[in-house]
Amino acid sequence: MRSVIFFDIDGTLVTEDARAIIPQSTREAIELTRKKGNLTFINSGRTAFNINDRVKELGFDGYICGCGTYIEYDGEVMFSRTIPQDQCRSIAELMRKCNVTPVYEHSEGYFFDDSAVMTDGLKEFMDVFVDSGIDISGRVEDEDFGFDKFVIWVNPQSDMELFNREIGKNFSIIDRGSGFYENVPLGYSKATGIDMVLKRLGIPMENAYAIGDSMNDLPMLEAVPNSIAMGGAEKIYPYVSYITSAIEEDGIKNALLHFNLI
Repeated sequence: MRSVIFFDIDGTLVTEDARAIIPQSTREAIELTRKKGNLTFINSGRTAFNINDRVKELGFDGYICGCGTYIEYDGEVMFSRTIPQDQCRSIAELMRKCNVTPVYEHSEGYFFDDSAVMTDGLKEFMDVFVDSGIDISGRVEDEDFGFDKFVIWVNPQSDMELFNREIGKNFSIIDRGSGFYENVPLGYSKATGIDMVLKRLGIPMENAYAIGDSMNDLPMLEAVPNSIAMGGAEKIYPYVSYITSAIEEDGIKNALLHFNLI
């Protein structure tokens, strides 16, 4: 019976610093496990639009994106859930009332609100996109405005009581730290994405593996019996079944070797 391995991106496959290194041993390990008949999936909070070619070129059978709101397998869309447009526009108006700075994430692009405060976080976000050649022209006023999930930055004038009360009715609000929040529709997560993939492909849970490096990977790591933390990710050590070496110390290769996946 083949196995399936779910990978986070930043800090797991790619170093999180400006170098953005993908170790050669990682490339080789992914190639070897696929040759052995195992499946490899990205499992990321990023929407499909923001999975760059350097990552795709590693070789993956599928992608779980946007915290389970979009799933692709073997080049075909297995599942996609976008919030109805009338709800998207209502949420955009609410974000203006809350005085927060949103970025609305769709599987095919991002939308920005020019009326929002330009925070340092948003500026860095947009600069990275420009450097990566990603289109940042989408705005909430566009006719095709819509999103699968969204993030916000807060400022001292933000009304977080209103935000938490209203958005909490339909979204999981994930505090990413430093005034940055990720908001995912209730009922969707990296874990629900894994469940959908395993059921669709007929792969038993005991043959599922997940590798991550941060607290936002917990839904994925807690969903499978074979959970792996990258070396140096001490905060998630208590929640996993195996701790591998650091990313630049052949962490991915060593993890796959440990579980006889290569």
